[in-house]
Amino acid sequence: MPSDSTVRQIRSGRSSRTRRSRRAVGAALAAVLAIGLSACAPDPVSESFLNGENTGYVAADGAIVEIPVSERGEPVVFSGVTEEGEKFDSADIAGQVAVVNFWYAGCAPCRLEAADLEALWQDFSDEDVAFVGINTRDQADTAVAFANEYGVTYPSLIDVDTAQAKLAFAKAEATPITATPTTLVLDKQGRVAARIIGPIDGKSILSTLVKDALAEDS
Repeated sequence: MPSDSTVRQIRSGRSSRTRRSRRAVGAALAAVLAIGLSACAPDPVSESFLNGENTGYVAADGAIVEIPVSERGEPVVFSGVTEEGEKFDSADIAGQVAVVNFWYAGCAPCRLEAADLEALWQDFSDEDVAFVGINTRDQADTAVAFANEYGVTYPSLIDVDTAQAKLAFAKAEATPITATPTTLVLDKQGRVAARIIGPIDGKSILSTLVKDALAEDS
């Protein structure tokens, strides 16, 4: 794990270095998305989260960090079966930057960030970037229903029964994935280059992290 003194921390939309607490990220997310949700059909779980009830949210001390190349661990080798029943292996995305999002359907901030994750997936569709979800609690039918409702088109691995994907990342990072959602950016060698613990704050932070990884030498 990188030391505190060497961790590069990202400000939304810019390359300057900072740290955002989960409370600050959550407050900003709620303020922005409350307007959008008011125009849509009510979502009780999302509304509970916006009201401060944190329904379906496994919290942690939020942080947004970018790990220097010299301090990254080994490439993460992971595999599983998607919600559509298709086999997936990390070898399938070798050489690409990858965004890996840990989520489950009952997680309110997972619902709130779904549109931004999908939008970023579309933004990088012409780049060497892969998006993969890892669903930690649901069976395939629930994950499919979520994808249909929120318009998510990238695949998710159904990890509830085996936890093999989650364990692969925990081993590589030397720390368990304890917060949901958590989003990781893997570099072109499959190493964890950045992490967002808790919900993403719009598109700009994650977009910056992905662009930084793309700009690195292979």
